[in-house]
Amino acid sequence: MTVYLNGEYLPIGEARVPVLDRGFLFGDGIYEVIPVYGRKPFRLSQHLVRLQNSCDGIRLTNPLDAAGWTTLIADLISRQDFADQNLYLQVTRGVAKRDHAFPQTATPTVFMMANPLVTPTPAQFEAGVPAVSAHDNRWQRCDIKSIALLANVLLRQLAVDEGATETILFREGYLTEGAASNIFAVKDGRLLAPPRNHLMLPGITYDTVLELARDHGIPLEVRQISEAEVRAADELWLTSSTKEVLPITRFDGHAVGDGHAGPLARRMLALYQALKDTA
Repeated sequence: MTVYLNGEYLPIGEARVPVLDRGFLFGDGIYEVIPVYGRKPFRLSQHLVRLQNSCDGIRLTNPLDAAGWTTLIADLISRQDFADQNLYLQVTRGVAKRDHAFPQTATPTVFMMANPLVTPTPAQFEAGVPAVSAHDNRWQRCDIKSIALLANVLLRQLAVDEGATETILFREGYLTEGAASNIFAVKDGRLLAPPRNHLMLPGITYDTVLELARDHGIPLEVRQISEAEVRAADELWLTSSTKEVLPITRFDGHAVGDGHAGPLARRMLALYQALKDTA
């Protein structure tokens, strides 16, 4: 695998970051994950807007403009042997003496890699995945795609410990998101989505699902969703750039709906696949 690090393309085994990089010392940086289908990045402009928002959120000067990122991403994509890719990019505040305050002269560290993109198979989609619940104890700026992900790591591990795929998070009795995904509920044919705010990451797939629902007449409510509503839902979905739209068919040990992918999930996945094919 060829990766990009600070102006160089290298085999991944040769890429090195100094130990004084603030990403290593403080988690002082941001990242993006971009799905690539047939060597074409999906919804790249939206990902770059979110990248800029994350940079602004931590007061980090974006080292490239949109055109520069577009060129760099295309170059990295072209260097891989596989067409469908999971492209990861990370920007940290750079290398400086260890001090909590921002350094005055550090140059941002830019790293990118592309792994093969593995999305759920039709059989995995139909069977769905299990999830567990937990209190959302993360910080108050979950809208920033920060590399400081220890809270998410611990919450996701709760699911792994229980043989589940995701942990659904609640704060003060309301749904926020998953440890590594956005969460949707369906009740009586109506799609329910938690609203964008500082307590959840504005997912690109989340936005795409809302767009498809509105464009295709799917009843939709974007509002606070209580934990009781989530537990009584006919369908639950998780969405992300790599999982796309994936049904949750067991929640805290209980079946969701009939324990299989629901009709609205099937419709949404078909719409999502059609959008990918024409993007």
